[in-house]
Amino acid sequence: MNKFLLATVAFAALAGTASAADMAARPYTKAPAMEASPIYNWTGFYIGGHVGGAFGGDNNILAPGFTGTNSNDGVFMGGAQVGYDHQFSPNWVLGIEANYSFLDTNDNPFVNRGLGSVTGRLGYTWGPAMVYVKGGYAWADSRLTNGFGGGTFTNNGGGRDGYTVGGGLEYMFAQNWSGKVEYQYYDFGTRNALFTSAAGVVTAVGFRNDEHTIKAGLNYRFNWGAASASRY
Repeated sequence: MNKFLLATVAFAALAGTASAADMAARPYTKAPAMEASPIYNWTGFYIGGHVGGAFGGDNNILAPGFTGTNSNDGVFMGGAQVGYDHQFSPNWVLGIEANYSFLDTNDNPFVNRGLGSVTGRLGYTWGPAMVYVKGGYAWADSRLTNGFGGGTFTNNGGGRDGYTVGGGLEYMFAQNWSGKVEYQYYDFGTRNALFTSAAGVVTAVGFRNDEHTIKAGLNYRFNWGAASASRY
């Protein structure tokens, strides 16, 4: 009887081993690939254009008793910009930009015909959006000699050197395109000029030469040196 039981147990063990060997191995399933997440890299050169308005400061005319229309009512402006940005650390952007804007002044002697600047800018970005501040050198095209009030107003000299500060918001809505809204203030100090009346009387006048500008712009970004389109 004992021999019969031992034989039965041995047979059952052999049958179980054979059955386990005959079972097919579990098929290997590859884990699903992680979906690539986009990177918005601001590094690279760009070129673009802008439109907006320019407004003279509250103290744009300083000469006592000298009346006239200054640029407080605002004039249309349009121009172009070119620059380079470098993204680092990883949400900060450092760049340099040059721009020039033409002003539709209708030869008003109290406003500038054009504004130019070369500025550095520092931005903070999250995804496709970036806020930034900027500042640097500014230049005004104020070469005007006009008839005014029955006499002649002479804004002696050519351009005018000064400084500019500002800031804005830029949004990258496509791989190579970004749009922006920007405020920029230009200060060129006090401008000295001469007014010759119809009777030939010459009067020295002075006025504050500064401008507040608001503009919307569009940039094409070349993405030279930018990272790949996915982080993983």
